[in-house]
Amino acid sequence: MLDQAFETLKTYDWGTDRNLLNPIDEAIVASQADPAARRGLEGRLVAVLKTDVTRAAKDFVCRALMILGTADSVPALAALLAEPEQSHMARYALERITAPEAAQAMRDALPKLDGQMKIGVIGSLGARRDVASVPALAALLGDTDTAIARSAALALGAIGTPAAAKALMRTKPTSAEAASAVTDAALDCAEGLLAAGKSVEALAVYKRFAGEDQPKHVRLAATRGMLACAGK
Repeated sequence: MLDQAFETLKTYDWGTDRNLLNPIDEAIVASQADPAARRGLEGRLVAVLKTDVTRAAKDFVCRALMILGTADSVPALAALLAEPEQSHMARYALERITAPEAAQAMRDALPKLDGQMKIGVIGSLGARRDVASVPALAALLGDTDTAIARSAALALGAIGTPAAAKALMRTKPTSAEAASAVTDAALDCAEGLLAAGKSVEALAVYKRFAGEDQPKHVRLAATRGMLACAGK
């Protein structure tokens, strides 16, 4: 039945009985304690992804690779990042593949993408909290596209390392919207650093946003943060 399901997958499209693919789902679940079986399933799924199948079939494969994908899946998924109809599903899979090659593939794709596809990849790198992506994201903070600059700031806020905080504090936002995102992200970094016991690094961020040049609500948040750093 598994072989038949894979044959169905080759021509699967919206409107086809989804139950015909259930044997693949069941095989994935059954393979949890069987690395060899998982590698075999991954290989078969990747092979399908490399062929000229429908968007529906590619969506199915990407969802499956979210569960069992490894570094072996990365090249095939990365090839979809520049496809408007498939980019989001490919990056969702890459976002969940823990192998460092997955994050590297998304970083490599950034210069080749624009608009919503680029924003999506930026968001996925943030969701991974990928510390190696800090330099690439920091380089986008001054992007003339406000949405990209804002997304980069929020991703750095999610990563929350001292390096991410420093990048946010150094940037000169190109718009009010980007500036607001940078402030929010930097304060998120500070909160995370404080929670991790890095009060010195957190305090540096809070001080940066406690000045009179900041909006009242930002000054209040920064002041509360500084008091927390002092144990008050």
